[in-house]
Amino acid sequence: MRFAEFFAGGGMARAALGADWECVLANDIDALKCEAYRTNWGGEDLLEGDVADLDIENLRQPIDLYWASSPCQDFSLAGKGAGLKGSRSGTFFPWISKLRQAVREGYGPKIVAFENVSGLVTRRKGEDFFQVVAAFTSLGYRVGAMEIDAKFFVPHSRKRLFLVAVRADIPIAGTLTQSVPTEPFHSQAIRKFVSSHPSVSKEWLWWRLPPIPANNSSLIDILDDQYDHRWFSLEKVDYLLSIMSDTNRQKVENARSVERLVVGTIYKRGRPDETGQVRQRAEVRFDGIAGCLRTPAGGSSRQTLLFINGAETRARLVSPREAARLMGLDDGYVLPENYNAAYKLAGDGLAVPVVRFLADHLLQPLVVENSQERLA
Repeated sequence: MRFAEFFAGGGMARAALGADWECVLANDIDALKCEAYRTNWGGEDLLEGDVADLDIENLRQPIDLYWASSPCQDFSLAGKGAGLKGSRSGTFFPWISKLRQAVREGYGPKIVAFENVSGLVTRRKGEDFFQVVAAFTSLGYRVGAMEIDAKFFVPHSRKRLFLVAVRADIPIAGTLTQSVPTEPFHSQAIRKFVSSHPSVSKEWLWWRLPPIPANNSSLIDILDDQYDHRWFSLEKVDYLLSIMSDTNRQKVENARSVERLVVGTIYKRGRPDETGQVRQRAEVRFDGIAGCLRTPAGGSSRQTLLFINGAETRARLVSPREAARLMGLDDGYVLPENYNAAYKLAGDGLAVPVVRFLADHLLQPLVVENSQERLA
């Protein structure tokens, strides 16, 4: 099975797909991510540069799967809501134009998998998602989408949208689809979108996936004891505690009453106070799951670990290796030496076990089914 990886980053889709899939093309514009890609996978199939400048000649070959994880900032809840009109998430259009050219020349892939934040479904009242879906259907693809949270696979809360489009001439086994949506994969937002767009619902595919295997991993399991951590000063720890709401401070007190080490995560967010004025707040969770990793655009974007052992309270940033483990990358993956570069690679990346789950139970069966039909 052959695939192309667009907006490839450090090759996390490749890590997930594994040895059964051959990468014939990878593309990304970020020089540091491309350096990490070459370090881990070699550079024979990597084309560094803007997807808009990608030579169509590279797509004139049989490819089973296009995987694309285009920039999500303009769709995310933390963004400003520019959607497809934004400079970053708008890169969807030059990418889809490459797919359009490939289809017109007879080289359209059997399957396209498009990953993005869940906010794509609801931003601008669903208009952006409608444009995305319409782009695929206009090229002769049938479409379905799922929302999957990485927390079911790794101790990391990261909901993402996975749109899987199949070329209309590709047979789909009855075991891979169902007539109605089901939890947890078909969220209320996806259901509402489909029901409110009749032109979409007629050709929509409700993909069927098996139950997600039980995951017993916890935040404490991914801690990196080998890293030279820079612990926060007592003053900085006190400051974090001081900007917590009463509810979050109570969580800390509850953790202190437990007679063992308790590890939680903190993000700083702007929250309105009683007067409506936005103030920075430190929000903590002790459920054994990290908050969603972001890129390190500022100090508030990097996740803090809070260690409480009785009366002792310490804090530090998530290390690069911990960030990689939260994304499901194994320790053999070579990370950039620079902290921010490594953290960005992880924060911008894919949860590897989620992609592997999709590949095993949907993407690979779709390709294999088609191959068997041709051999019959």
